[in-house]
Amino acid sequence: MTENEISYIIRGAIFKVYNALGPGLLESVYVAALVFELRKFGLIVKTEVPLPVVYEGEKLDIGFRIDILVNDLVIVEVKSIEQLTAVHHKVVLTYLKLSSKKLAVLVNFNTDNIAKAYSEK
Repeated sequence: MTENEISYIIRGAIFKVYNALGPGLLESVYVAALVFELRKFGLIVKTEVPLPVVYEGEKLDIGFRIDILVNDLVIVEVKSIEQLTAVHHKVVLTYLKLSSKKLAVLVNFNTDNIAKAYSEK
């Protein structure tokens, strides 16, 4: 399955979770519900995946974690905040760079415009 095919399933699951639960809950609730939905499709879903930072050949002991990683291909970063800011978008782009993945989805469950996809350039 390609990143785009996985992304299509992810977006459908996001809208299903959003329509069922609505805005205003904790991120952990949305992560759990989204993981449940994605696994129903037979996808391999991991949560809180460590993301190492390598600087000048040294692996730094930093605690970055990917919220959801689907089929080891697509990153899903989940938020439940009033408004996404530029730093949230930059973090997702940095996760793509650090992980060498090609596609990420940033979702904010606490707004009307809930999902945005990013691809590595």
